[in-house]
Amino acid sequence: MTRALIAEDEPLLAQELRDELARLWPALEVVALAHDGHEALRLFETERPELVFLDVQMPGLDGLALARLVEGRAHVVFVTAFDHYAVQAFDEGAVDYLLKPLDPARLARALQRVKERQALQQPPQALAPLWQRLPAPASPAAEAGPLRWISVQVARELKLIMVEDICYFRADSKYVAVVTPDTEALISTPLKELAPRLDPEQFWQVHRGTIVNVHAIRSVARNEGGSTLTIRLKDRPETLQVSATYAHRFKQM
Repeated sequence: MTRALIAEDEPLLAQELRDELARLWPALEVVALAHDGHEALRLFETERPELVFLDVQMPGLDGLALARLVEGRAHVVFVTAFDHYAVQAFDEGAVDYLLKPLDPARLARALQRVKERQALQQPPQALAPLWQRLPAPASPAAEAGPLRWISVQVARELKLIMVEDICYFRADSKYVAVVTPDTEALISTPLKELAPRLDPEQFWQVHRGTIVNVHAIRSVARNEGGSTLTIRLKDRPETLQVSATYAHRFKQM
């Protein structure tokens, strides 16, 4: 029986991938799920799976660095939101990869290639051609560009929200609230990890626990003393407070 490890920092996508694997390859045993690279490496060394799914952009140890550490010891399938030009490097390097959001048909093709290699008793594919084609030093966040969509759980459905449609992000206990004109959902990615993945021209941090889409701002007002700024939104009734640390963004007022 083939054993697999999934390393994906978005729990909802990790579960979606696990569910699709159960449907497409019932005999495959998913022995572990990891949400950051260091945890994935620890679980890999403990479980020694024959197949690993690696999210390219993860906190801590990223998927490309992790792939170098497990190269030759497991078949690797990358999971990526990279743009066309970066994906071309995967194609030319003959490396299996999945694009976000997950495409079951592409996953089925990647699994078929893994099965064929196993049937022929071929070793895991060499990743050297990929390293030659990816820019070095490479930052996954830089290659991927700004985040384009967010996946959230709504009831029993996985919903994809385009980042441009989000009014603001708000830290909420152990989670982050993703607020759109008509919905509010929670994700587990911390605000400090989310912030570098957002377009800095469009999303401004205005408080330790708040990042706002500047396109969603209707107006910014000062209190009578001029010491406090309050943001009013175009499509939401609530207001957002600007802390003194970030007030310089509105110094032209």
